[in-house]
Amino acid sequence: MMELIFKDTVWLQVVGTIFGITQVLLARKNNIHNYVFGIISILISLWVLYQARLYADILLNMYYLVMSIYGWFYWKNGRLAEMPISYAHLADYGSAIGIVIACFLMMSYWLSFHTNSDVPIWDALVSAFAWAGMWLMAKRKIENWVFLNMSNSIAIPLLFYKELYIYAALTIFLFIVGTSGYFKWKKIIRNEKREQAAST
Repeated sequence: MMELIFKDTVWLQVVGTIFGITQVLLARKNNIHNYVFGIISILISLWVLYQARLYADILLNMYYLVMSIYGWFYWKNGRLAEMPISYAHLADYGSAIGIVIACFLMMSYWLSFHTNSDVPIWDALVSAFAWAGMWLMAKRKIENWVFLNMSNSIAIPLLFYKELYIYAALTIFLFIVGTSGYFKWKKIIRNEKREQAAST
């Protein structure tokens, strides 16, 4: 059965990955059309993840879908001034850890007792760290990359286990982007502090 599902979803993984990479590249260029490619990639992922019974990842992608639609309209209608990138405070850490614990407990319970998931704990962990990472990213905290990469580091072997090799490769790519993103944001913070010091 798994072999049949794998054959049926390989081409969808390829198409979804192409759209996902295009979305990332357009986002780097600050191009509004990145959301169009992102939405298509997410819709494809929802079907593939359903076939693999990764239900927590499905909910996570639905969250991404809502945020992508919101972002698309938000960009089209103008944006508020961007918050500066900064390090998380103790309260931010507390909230992020709280999100991880709450999401993990709810997801693992739901997956274990109300779905046919065969990897409820691992699937719940991937989503829990990703939810916290997305929350920190919305607040433009540099630690978002750490939480997102914790999610990616769990997702990579999970996707290999589910024989979703193309998505596993995409997640490895996202892990690399997350690592470079952390150091890029760190450099931005350092440069902004230098500019502030020079202006005083």
